[in-house]
Amino acid sequence: MQRYFIDSNQIEERSITITGEDVHHILRVMRMNVGDQLLCSLSETKQTALCKIAEITNDLVVVHIVEWIEANTEMPVRITIANGLPKGDKFELVIQKGTELGAESFIPFNAARSIVKFDEKKGKKKVERWNKIAKEAAEQSHRSMVPAVEDPATFSQLLEKSNTYTHKIVAYEESAKQGERSAFATALQSMKQGDSILIVFGPEGGLTEKEVTTLVDHGFIACALGPRILRTETAPLYALAAISYHFELM
Repeated sequence: MQRYFIDSNQIEERSITITGEDVHHILRVMRMNVGDQLLCSLSETKQTALCKIAEITNDLVVVHIVEWIEANTEMPVRITIANGLPKGDKFELVIQKGTELGAESFIPFNAARSIVKFDEKKGKKKVERWNKIAKEAAEQSHRSMVPAVEDPATFSQLLEKSNTYTHKIVAYEESAKQGERSAFATALQSMKQGDSILIVFGPEGGLTEKEVTTLVDHGFIACALGPRILRTETAPLYALAAISYHFELM
């Protein structure tokens, strides 16, 4: 059943008014009609309502709430992915697949080896696109919330943001080259339900030794993600899958 995310101001008693691009999706993509059912989710409260379409126009779709349902599709831990800005559309892939795998938020940052530097003048549209990708991926994967994609941060701002997290990890390829295997698994063993986790990944050229040293000095654990060296867009997905397996399947 198709899911759409709404704001609380769209709810009036037992009805929800859907507007914007979701109307096009309901009418032109899903080709729904009056009487069809869909799911409406409130991202801020992680509540989901089973709804039935009551009215359709070119500009809006009005649905009636049939019932509020229990839907626990979120990770038991809250994971933020911090990615050194990579080239092209690689970060879009991280957002899309990372949302499917359960990330709660994403922080792009300007790393020393980031080839792409964020242009603040053009950046607003890019951040809007990133958040749209997260929303669509959350709907497709039946998340109860839409992960937030923050504005790109400087390295100093990333360090400041890290102070609010329960666990802090930096994926470091030199640890993998040196044969380190246990730090990531040990970190997972120390986590418990409700904890917040910040995991930092470098851009294509990786993080510099100075950046990793600074992160470690700020309480991060430097970890290898297995014996192979992963691409910047692959490493976050590996970490999310490993955390999901540890908490949701074991």
